[in-house]
Amino acid sequence: MNVRSQISMVFHLDKCIGCHTCSIACKNIWTDRKGAEYMWWNNVETKPGTGYPTQWEDQDKYSGGWEVKDGKLRLKSTGKGRVVFNIFHNPHMPSMDDYYEPWTYDYQDLFNAPEGPDQPTARPVSMVTGELIQIKSGPNWDDDLGGSPVYAENDPNLKGLTPDQRQQLSAIERLVFFYFPRICNHCLNPACVASCPSGALYKRGEDGIVLLDQERCRAWRSCIAACPYKKVFFNWFAGKSEKCILCYPRIETGQAPACFHSCVGRIRYLGVLLYDADRIEEVAKSPDEQLVEAQRSVILDPHDPEVAAAARQNGISEAVIESARKSPVYQFVKMWKLALPPHIEYRTMPMLFYVPPMSPVMASQDGKTVNHTSDDLFHDIDQARVPMKFLANLFGAGHEGKVRYALRKQKAVRWYRRALTVGDVDMATAERMLREADCSTEEAEAIYRLTSLCTFSERFVIPPSHREQAIEMMKDPREHQSFAGFGFLTGPGRAM
Repeated sequence: MNVRSQISMVFHLDKCIGCHTCSIACKNIWTDRKGAEYMWWNNVETKPGTGYPTQWEDQDKYSGGWEVKDGKLRLKSTGKGRVVFNIFHNPHMPSMDDYYEPWTYDYQDLFNAPEGPDQPTARPVSMVTGELIQIKSGPNWDDDLGGSPVYAENDPNLKGLTPDQRQQLSAIERLVFFYFPRICNHCLNPACVASCPSGALYKRGEDGIVLLDQERCRAWRSCIAACPYKKVFFNWFAGKSEKCILCYPRIETGQAPACFHSCVGRIRYLGVLLYDADRIEEVAKSPDEQLVEAQRSVILDPHDPEVAAAARQNGISEAVIESARKSPVYQFVKMWKLALPPHIEYRTMPMLFYVPPMSPVMASQDGKTVNHTSDDLFHDIDQARVPMKFLANLFGAGHEGKVRYALRKQKAVRWYRRALTVGDVDMATAERMLREADCSTEEAEAIYRLTSLCTFSERFVIPPSHREQAIEMMKDPREHQSFAGFGFLTGPGRAM
């Protein structure tokens, strides 16, 4: 058992209000430089929709992630034998049309416009070429357009839905959408790291954050094609790839990442998980229908004395083990099984999990009477406006069981709290719902508290970074001390 620690995350989609505050916080801190105009390390998409970049989930087009071939894991997009032939061309990398051409405005048209009968307007100017452009797309171009025939109908997650279900999704009386915020998943089996010929991408041993060494980056851009979530970007000005770093300078000082800290809906949770690194390849080879539970099996119980002992033997500090015991992510993912990984079929084993959203139920109509009741207490789970198959394609590798389990438990907790506070549901019915949803009253109270009444410190359990121990793996800490902080990292040289 090779125990390692991983900073992991949960996004509660039932609480996301689509305000994009997280995206702006990240943008202002990390990607406001030349060449990074189109980069959105954090973005919020509307589902159903094609997302950003366009149709990033269509791996027939982008060939991201891993596949099992002849019993072995291999990258879909590249490999040692294939990278040579794609030195000057990568057929699976998104183009600017799949993102958007970043623009600004010629404000001189406003400031210096002569007096006239019409209101002057600022014209859009490309930030790449400097020429006037016609804006045709943007990072959240399909925002709030859940029924759009341009975007929603092209969502790859609609695969497997019947023609009637597809048509009903865009009918005005059934129209529904939900928000899907995304950042780098900092996967256990990251395709971007495996694809980089230069070895510029690496996964930090102390906390599992995937980073990119820009000094080693040689602009191969294999990482962009290999990442199935398209969360690695190429800086066209600097000639280097860039990606989300999970605000590790903030993490190291005990602060939540910027997008987490700024979240208005308080949908984000961060904590540490312990996992068995020896089982990653075995789990990544599992059949699609077993992947969700297989990934959960890799996550270890920090309360188990044997796990704690193995963690200490592997150099994990007692403070990190204690943080793992208090981790909200462990509760959502392992204990309550409410949070699910996005597109686990890509086999990167993402460490960002989502609590699937509840959606309105379609009422049955008998003549002029609308009936919202049913003999089945969980009838609205399968009759919800967002089809179960759609959510299963997004969070369950196409298999509905795990998603249905999470939604049933969420509904049972809601009805239990409703019976306690409102009183329009009798407690016997609420308790029967809890039993049918595999949930005790104690667990329901814990879910309710961590979902609705959680404090900042309960949502973000950030372990001490112990950077001095990580540095010891590479060099003497006293030697490293002379290279840190302000001043010259290398000696100044004479100009040519």
